[in-house]
Amino acid sequence: MTANDSTDKTEDRSLNNHAAIKTSIANGDVEEVRARLKGHTLDKLEKSYLIELARLNGSSEIEEIIESTPEN
Repeated sequence: MTANDSTDKTEDRSLNNHAAIKTSIANGDVEEVRARLKGHTLDKLEKSYLIELARLNGSSEIEEIIESTPEN
């Protein structure tokens, strides 16, 4: 495995996790969102996007979870 392979796999996992978080928000799955964000940080743009998605879905509890997630 080369360094690029490792980076590609990390990016794939990150993209997959982001997609799973979006799906969990859309499904209103509070515990899944909490579990996927636990121990992670979000960049400002990603965090803003996820908050807006939670608002559009009408989930204030998920919105609070995202807002409490630290930024990197």
